[in-house]
Amino acid sequence: MRILVATSTTGYQTRAFEDAARTLGVDLVYATDHCHRLADPWRDGAVSVRFDDPAGSARAVEAALAGRTLDGVIGIGDRPAVTAAWVAARLGLPWHPPAAAECSRSKLRSRGRFVAAGLPVPWFVAIRRGDDLVTVADRLRFPCVVKPAALSASRGVMRADTPDDLASALSRLDALLSAPDIAALRDPENDQIVIEGFIPGREYALEGLLVHGTLHVLAVFDKPDPLDGPVFEETIYVTPPILPEPAQRAMAGTVAHAARALGLWHGPVHAECRVNETGIYVLEVAARPIGGLCARALRFVSPSGEDVSFEALLLRHASGQSLEGYAREAQASGVMMIPVPGRGRFRTVEGVDRARAVAGVDDVVITAKPGQLLVPLPEGHSYPGFIFARRPLPEQAIAALRQAHAALSFRLDAAVPLVTPGPATRPG
Repeated sequence: MRILVATSTTGYQTRAFEDAARTLGVDLVYATDHCHRLADPWRDGAVSVRFDDPAGSARAVEAALAGRTLDGVIGIGDRPAVTAAWVAARLGLPWHPPAAAECSRSKLRSRGRFVAAGLPVPWFVAIRRGDDLVTVADRLRFPCVVKPAALSASRGVMRADTPDDLASALSRLDALLSAPDIAALRDPENDQIVIEGFIPGREYALEGLLVHGTLHVLAVFDKPDPLDGPVFEETIYVTPPILPEPAQRAMAGTVAHAARALGLWHGPVHAECRVNETGIYVLEVAARPIGGLCARALRFVSPSGEDVSFEALLLRHASGQSLEGYAREAQASGVMMIPVPGRGRFRTVEGVDRARAVAGVDDVVITAKPGQLLVPLPEGHSYPGFIFARRPLPEQAIAALRQAHAALSFRLDAAVPLVTPGPATRPG
């Protein structure tokens, strides 16, 4: 059995997939964005692909396989998921259609599909970077939210309560979208900006698998910390949610409707929703599983009682195995994406042992490296680490995460701004 995993070279989940593959006897083929001029720099035999050219990447994968059979694909991350879709389409494997995967990662195109499907959607307008707001001024209301069309993990997302707030947010977003790391993506979607009505309410995430168009819910995550702005830094995910079962079923039905509207068909989906007294608003349905180390918060039990990791479940699904009878573990489980403590270069963190000693805490993983520049949202895009907890009840898991976080103390050095030298001049 051979499965392709399309992922960034900086992805956190590679090791977890390798562990799961060894257990299942599955061979993995990686498709990553490593430099094609370097001969296997990570020593993983990965095929070099360009996520800005998914069709060309699919051809490169087919050529690299040299007649070897591929039994399934998985895409880890928004752009890799599109590449996985193109590979699957080229090789005749079940997965999300390329057009659906591409649509799912665009906030603007997704909104259009949701409107056409009759789903609740806030008012929204689209502008291009540099456009004059006069062209859409009559459609603007406050409070509103400014979003880049294609960036993920709340990067670049800001709330504006007044016209001055909106002008400031757009200026800040334009600077972010001009940054070298964004420009290097070569993504035309990054010229698009969405302005939409702010949706009050509680936010949730749904993790699921589509099996030939039918949604199977793996977990619903509660986000107990309010996400009301001015930026939208996610912190705690906990499952099961503190939400009645009928409301969870209604959310699953709405997400399934949204997935059909996008054309998603077979593979993992990660959905974000806001819920209030007026309805369930689907913010996105991504054609990929939950990202980063957050996947460690999910564990499953097989029909025979065997513990199964989330990555193993995804590999079973990709290889065509039935997941009938698999269920999430009985305990409540939570993860905290440790908030960025401020802008600066990471020096060290104290209190990790105290945090790990908190009852119910499984682990504290610090991913920041000494000297790494930490940048808060909306410009930043990575967390300094993660805390994991398991307890009988979700409230207890949340309390354990908060207690562990309180034990941590980060030490940062001031970030020295880069100065571009001017032209040389003669002395005297």
